[in-house]
Amino acid sequence: MQLYGVQSTALRYFLEVARCGSVSEASVRLNVAASAVSRQISKLELALDASLFERRARGMVLSEAGTRLAAYARKSQLEAEQVVLEITELHGLQRGHVHVACSEGFALEYMPRSISAFRREYQGIHFTLEVCAPAQATEKVRSGEADLAMTFSLSPQKEIKVEHVLSGAIFAVVSNSHPLAGREAVSLAELQPWPIALPKADTTIRQLFDICCGVQGLLFDPVLTTNYVAALYSFVREEGVISLASEMTLHKQVADKQLQCLPILDEGMQARRIELQSMAGRNLPAAVSAFRDFLIAELVNTKHG
Repeated sequence: MQLYGVQSTALRYFLEVARCGSVSEASVRLNVAASAVSRQISKLELALDASLFERRARGMVLSEAGTRLAAYARKSQLEAEQVVLEITELHGLQRGHVHVACSEGFALEYMPRSISAFRREYQGIHFTLEVCAPAQATEKVRSGEADLAMTFSLSPQKEIKVEHVLSGAIFAVVSNSHPLAGREAVSLAELQPWPIALPKADTTIRQLFDICCGVQGLLFDPVLTTNYVAALYSFVREEGVISLASEMTLHKQVADKQLQCLPILDEGMQARRIELQSMAGRNLPAAVSAFRDFLIAELVNTKHG
């Protein structure tokens, strides 16, 4: 692919259409006429001798060539922004911005605590913390909307660099007064007699739980299902039910002896990974690199502490 002759305007319009899935919506976001956007896309396709989109009734989807161009364009756009930032910033880490996407479990305790600890040394660094579903966090890094993602993963992802990984095993969460409290470990079958509160089906916890229960023929009828994980753990304290979590999600509450996390013996409940992700092939800005290194050190300490 010969890209040196491609204009930045055309790439910018192309990326917006890829992001929106339609020329009309992209034109609104870019504040230019839809015909101008279409012309730029046509010029790109002519220059590259390739169709960049599959035109469908409900919008436009990237072709294989378009997917490759989008990956290139996103990296180029981010690196150009980085150069401008480095020129305008003071030397060192006196200024900078880091955009982090993470799933809700990490937003409860771990990420706010880590950002606060980092900023005690680098007070000029500002942050955006965006909380979303695990797959969305990864997609925000892939598209360049976020610099880093801290999320749970079940399989490798395209165009994503895994900066660090550790076990995301799922634990049973109980109050200190629950009959299972104090156990060294439990099986899913041993949880059946007790009321349980669960996250919704779009979470990695629920997906693995449902798969493991299906294989064993175990049936659970949750007394509470919610997409807000903080509500689950409040409900565990108030109602005395069981729930599920990673140990990292509730590290402080377990350390403060408010709740207990019990290892689950069933092998499938250890299939999940915690990943710190960045865009593959991207040169990270100094502030992002420093925070990445800080998080890795934190994760290593979590693993060995």
